Amino acid sequence: MTHLDFEKPVIELCEQLEKAKQIAEKSNIDMSTSLTEIEKRIDITRKEIYKNLSPWQKVQISRHPERPYTLSYIQAITDNDFIELHGDRNVKDDKAIIGGIGSIDGESVMFIGHQKGNNTKMRQYRNFGMANPEGYRKALRLMKMAEKFNKPIITFIDTPGAFPGLEAEERGQGEAIARNLFEMFQLKVPVICVVIGEGASGGALGIGVGDKVFMLEYTWYSVISPESCSSILWRSWDYKEKAAEALKLTAKDMFSNKLIDGIIEEPIGGAHNNPDEMYKIVKRELKKYIAKLKLLSPEERIQKRIEKFCNMGVYDEIKN
Repeated sequence: MTHLDFEKPVIELCEQLEKAKQIAEKSNIDMSTSLTEIEKRIDITRKEIYKNLSPWQKVQISRHPERPYTLSYIQAITDNDFIELHGDRNVKDDKAIIGGIGSIDGESVMFIGHQKGNNTKMRQYRNFGMANPEGYRKALRLMKMAEKFNKPIITFIDTPGAFPGLEAEERGQGEAIARNLFEMFQLKVPVICVVIGEGASGGALGIGVGDKVFMLEYTWYSVISPESCSSILWRSWDYKEKAAEALKLTAKDMFSNKLIDGIIEEPIGGAHNNPDEMYKIVKRELKKYIAKLKLLSPEERIQKRIEKFCNMGVYDEIKN
């Protein structure tokens, strides 16, 4: 497993554990007591580290190369019946956004999400999770299909931002995202959005308007990444940690500012440390809130959705 720089104490203990196992195998000495003790120390050390993470460290965890991506969640929580749907019926099929129909314990759901890829080749194929306009138009087409057949919508957000290339702008990147925002407010079916990794700028918001918006514990959601913020304000990436602190982009910050509806706790060490447990937690939360949202009428859901987003932010009215 890939370890992050702040996990050095855990790395050292893991190396001790591996050496102890090798000694036990070669010498046939019973070292079960020592192995158990080291394993306990690893758990304690990992808990201490993850209890006091800085915003920048949480950003690093959200980008961990072994962290589960959208397809992994879909395959784990559906009844092995997910059918991916392709294309925006206009330009092409954007590989950075995937979508399709699957069922959660018999409940048919439309899944939509960013997909980054698990290795270098797949990341290039998926454009590192940065969608073009056709990706957002595909997402909207699938949302409208879900509405037509009265199926709940679940979106998984994990992107460093919408693709910033000239060709994306020429094909209407801003319009495509804006159209999604407008249409998602008016969808008659339940919509649940979950930030599972990075949630950057309009690229995240393009599939992020829902009745319930959740963030996993070690994810971030902001108008700009810490590195980009640092480069704009200080002309250097060296202040990315300071920028991460100032942006208030963590799940805890977002919840305290009433910008999301809840935080989904991750296993100790992050989702990548125990993916199976993470899938179970996410599935449980999705089932719970789909059931709750289905109790409301479409009109009630739409009104509550609009009110929730309209109440965000702070402003003053100046009367002449």
